[in-house]
Amino acid sequence: MRVRVGHNKLIPEKLQPEWLLIEWPEAEAEPTKYWLSTLPATVSFQRLVDFAKLRWRIERDYQELKQELGLGHYEGRGWRGFHHHATLCIAAYGFLIAEQATIPPSGPRSAAPFKTPRLPDNYRPRGAALAA
Repeated sequence: MRVRVGHNKLIPEKLQPEWLLIEWPEAEAEPTKYWLSTLPATVSFQRLVDFAKLRWRIERDYQELKQELGLGHYEGRGWRGFHHHATLCIAAYGFLIAEQATIPPSGPRSAAPFKTPRLPDNYRPRGAALAA
């Protein structure tokens, strides 16, 4: 629903309508979460909910970076060292997310990691004995 938040009572005509998004789970007696958003009035409900829940996903990703990939283990003192450390942690996280996307929760892997190239007919490994 669109509401006008009364934080500027001196100039009420300058109050712009904002989105009020309320989460009320069926099992609860009253609403559990509230969001105010200044997104345009033309935004879809689905997109509004996606943006409201985006913070939780970002927090979860940050916790995984700190706990699983060592982002919080940097003990240096310089910006350059931290920047290098964070870059490697984020690259590793991106790789893991890409790999995770190829493995469905239940069932076989949906994509092979790499296609095995076909060896040429005249291929001979280095150090192999000459054919007689």
